[in-house]
This record gives sequence, C-alpha cells and structure tokens, in this order.
Amino acid sequence: MYVVRSKICGITRIEDALAAVAAGADAIGFVFYAKSPRAVTAVQARAIIAALPPFVTTVGLFVNASACELNETLDAVPLDLLQFHGDETPEQCEGYHRPYIKALRVKAGDDIAGACNAYASASGILLDAYVEGVPGGTGQAFDWSLIPQGLSRPIILAGGLTVDNVVQAIDQVRPYAVDVSGGVEKSKGFKDHDKIRAFMHNVRATN
Repeated sequence: MYVVRSKICGITRIEDALAAVAAGADAIGFVFYAKSPRAVTAVQARAIIAALPPFVTTVGLFVNASACELNETLDAVPLDLLQFHGDETPEQCEGYHRPYIKALRVKAGDDIAGACNAYASASGILLDAYVEGVPGGTGQAFDWSLIPQGLSRPIILAGGLTVDNVVQAIDQVRPYAVDVSGGVEKSKGFKDHDKIRAFMHNVRATN
C-alpha cells in the first residue's frame, strides 16, 4: 500500500503545531533562517516542541548556517532531523550526528538524479521551486515532469503545494512525502487550521 507522509513547515506557534499534529501531519518544521518571515528562535522552537505529543518528527531548516550557529541550535533544541536549504556539501550535511534531508531548487536542465547520488547519505531529497535569490518558501510550484523516475533517495515534494493541487501532485510524482508551508497559511508564519485540515484530508485521500 502506498502511503505518503507529510510535513507542515514554518511553524511559529504552539497552537499551529498542535493543529498540524491533530490533522495527521507526520512532521513539524522550524525555520532557523533569520531572513525568513517564518523564522523562529531556539527558545520559541523548544517551547513548541515541549508541547508536542510523541511520535512527531521535529525538523530544523537551515540555510548556509555556520557550524557554530548550527551546533548552538542543536544544543538548545531537540531536533530529530535537519533540512539543508543552502549550498551545503554532503560532508557539511553529515557533520552533525543527525539524519538530514537536502533541498534542491528545481529548474529545467538540472541533474536531479546526480544530486541524489551525490547526497547518498541523505535520508531524503526535498524538491522545491527555483526562484532566483530565494532559498525556499516562495509559494511557487515547479514543473513536476522535470522529476525523473527511479531516483536513489526518497523524494519530499515541496513548492507551491495547496489544498487544490496536492492530490494532482501526489498522483503525478508519487513522492515519499509532501511538505507545505505557505499553502496552509492565513499570513506568513501564521497557519490557517481549516486549510491544514483540508490539506491533510486530501493527502490521506491519496493513500
């Protein structure tokens, strides 16, 4: 049986995290990137994680963070999984004694299969939309037909997913998981609980 997992990213409030979990999300994402409107501090993230029930994966998103910054965050926040959205090398991603996923911003001509092979130690590869100068969270979808079949790592599909297109996305790509942030918001950093429930309902409808 094919079951697609889900992550709600850009969580900034306890009530939004609990709404995501109640709707069936497998993972909660925290953005540790100061330029993002969804950025959280270690103190904020720790408080939210403390309120979570068991069996929810906590994911920290980083963009070209220094080793010092990342280690300080890991000392303060009990993250299960790291998500690298910058230009980090495989060796850099491997340096923190945590499983990780590597984000790729997809555009025509990219060697996605080669990137999956290069990050062979990754738990998965997240595919997002390429927008010049923006490391993620653009709310834009990309051409899913660019994703080749038979990739060597589990694929997490992101980029412009919404209640309206997630079923089509899953049917076309057959990803391991889907990742949504802006598509379930009422404003940047503040989730719409009705949209979360509707999104998760549609994800489950494909399982």
